[in-house]
Amino acid sequence: MRLRTVLASTAAALAAATCLTAAGPAPAAATPAGGGRCSPSVTLDRFSDALDKTTFQGTFVGNLSALAVDRDGSLAALSDRSSLFALDARTLAPRAVTALADEHGAELDSEGLAVDRDGTRLITSETEPSIRRYSRDGRILDRLPVPPSLQVAPEGRATANLTFEGLTPLPGGRTLLASMESAISGDSAGTVRFQTWRRGKGGHFGLGAQYAYRTDAGLGVPEVQATPDGRLLVLERGFTAGVGNTVRLYLADPRHATDTSRIEHLTGQPRVRPIAKTLLADLADCPTLGATAKQPQPNPLLDNIEAMAITGRDRGTLHVLLASDDNQNPAQTTRFYRLRVRTA
Repeated sequence: MRLRTVLASTAAALAAATCLTAAGPAPAAATPAGGGRCSPSVTLDRFSDALDKTTFQGTFVGNLSALAVDRDGSLAALSDRSSLFALDARTLAPRAVTALADEHGAELDSEGLAVDRDGTRLITSETEPSIRRYSRDGRILDRLPVPPSLQVAPEGRATANLTFEGLTPLPGGRTLLASMESAISGDSAGTVRFQTWRRGKGGHFGLGAQYAYRTDAGLGVPEVQATPDGRLLVLERGFTAGVGNTVRLYLADPRHATDTSRIEHLTGQPRVRPIAKTLLADLADCPTLGATAKQPQPNPLLDNIEAMAITGRDRGTLHVLLASDDNQNPAQTTRFYRLRVRTA
């Protein structure tokens, strides 16, 4: 979802939105070495603003809503304005861009991304909502079913732009999980549904179990990523005008949660066991590493963080890459964050 902020009113700020750099690979921005701890479980190694307000082959590089590691080790970065970028995993320099569209050639509000084991791309749109399968060159190959209750009103009980934000395959690749950003009508505020699909014959995904996840007050879920042991990294995010962003990283475990797919309304029933979660870090507690913000923030490092990918692991530590969605707004920044996360 595009979290709106107040645009700067000066002519200089408006010019900054359109004075983008020339096309071509962007260098990696240097940040102070060494990083620092955000919490006992999370260390921020560095950040990069190298892609902020740049273009590549005539396409604005920003509005980033999802990240995934491609089969060749490169990064796939999804814009919510219907562009899918290939980035160098080390420098973040763009290498290619693919335009996406729906079945009628219209742009998508593309939010979630997963690279399937055959290299095809599974991409969510938060307006219908939908999950489409695309070829590497951007052709639609398939479309996954969506439960009626998760469709946007009046067909369902969801709100447009508050539906499928996160998307991740679970270990083994036979199950796909998508996270709703916000509660649907009839469920308690802050109770978000996570929907799964199971791979069947012919490789097609059919509807699977569904789970309840409870967010912190006033926050939504912009992204979710499966860890190698079947747990989930969950981003929770919010925005308060004049204060800035709240971004928290949780470790969640769906393995003992109640299947809520046949429960019409989630209102805190005692027999419904939601996904258990443990706070790993509030990113406002991270070291600034010299970062600056273009608008008020509790920590100048923060922005509208919306994308996340697990890029590797080493002795029980996950290497995690985050990215912010700048909404093509001069008061916001496209920023990448490299974290080390201990989940033991």
